[in-house]
Amino acid sequence: MANPVDLVEVWRGDLIESVHQGHAVICDAKGQITAAWGDPAALIYPRSSCKMVQALPLLESGAGRDLTDAQLALACASHDAAAIHVDGVGAWLRDMGLTDDDLRCGPQMPRDPDIRRALIKADQPICQVHNNCSGKHAGFLAFSRHLRAGPEYDQIDHPVQQACKAAFEEVTGETSPIFGSDGCSAPNHACTMHGLARAMAFFAAADDHSGVRAQAAERLVDAMTTFPELVAGENRACTNLMRAMGGKVAVKTGAEGVFVAIIPALRLGVAVKITDGATRASECAIAAILVRLGVLDAAHPAAKARMMPDQTNRRGIVTGVIKPAPALLAAF
Repeated sequence: MANPVDLVEVWRGDLIESVHQGHAVICDAKGQITAAWGDPAALIYPRSSCKMVQALPLLESGAGRDLTDAQLALACASHDAAAIHVDGVGAWLRDMGLTDDDLRCGPQMPRDPDIRRALIKADQPICQVHNNCSGKHAGFLAFSRHLRAGPEYDQIDHPVQQACKAAFEEVTGETSPIFGSDGCSAPNHACTMHGLARAMAFFAAADDHSGVRAQAAERLVDAMTTFPELVAGENRACTNLMRAMGGKVAVKTGAEGVFVAIIPALRLGVAVKITDGATRASECAIAAILVRLGVLDAAHPAAKARMMPDQTNRRGIVTGVIKPAPALLAAF
């Protein structure tokens, strides 16, 4: 990945022990870059950070007309499989007359400790509804049902995925040159850092536009910010940061060090990619950018926990800190 820059430092005492490099782009409503670190043309997989883009056709088609905001938040979620997530997706499937077997995301051990312990204690199987992407897949099923298409909605040539690809290319403003199979088996299309930030800026400025797509984008952002606990889970960065910003900004993580932000008040979209894939670094970088943009209070516990978290040893002694690199802050 060409020309990444230092974005996050890990200090032990008075010595930098590790450095995370990457790329970050802030884009305005016109698609223009207002700030950048590293290479805006770097090609990446956005992974789960683009779930709101994948949910656009669900609403544009009319398939999601009667869905609740909670269901739309789940469609954009990388959830913990806590009870609120599993129950929500399970009810959604039942409403459609479908079962866990209709999902194509694969089973996953729940991240939520209570659900995980309960499954182990009862010797119950891990199901696909426990997959962190099961809400997105419920949305795919709703869209596929609306289209009366086949059951293999995760395949690249399926009408659902063709619609998702078209929406992705249109909001990023790019023709995606390649795709890969995501952890949940759905296609994930590559774009540049600029393209991903441009897509987030489109969501941020959706209410400046008319039309079905703009209305869909605005509703998805509203759903995410109204139900941040459904988008991720308790003590997760996405949930805690959205709460810390009073529901005025939508943020979404993705695997392998990706993080995005949608800031309607500023009409800005943000995209971050850490080249070594470290989540601790992507969380630090996105928090630092949100603080510098004035939408996140640096003193808020959710910001401090991501932007400047203390590093402790097994005795609870503070040994160092993770913090933004000078270059990340100097660009403003």
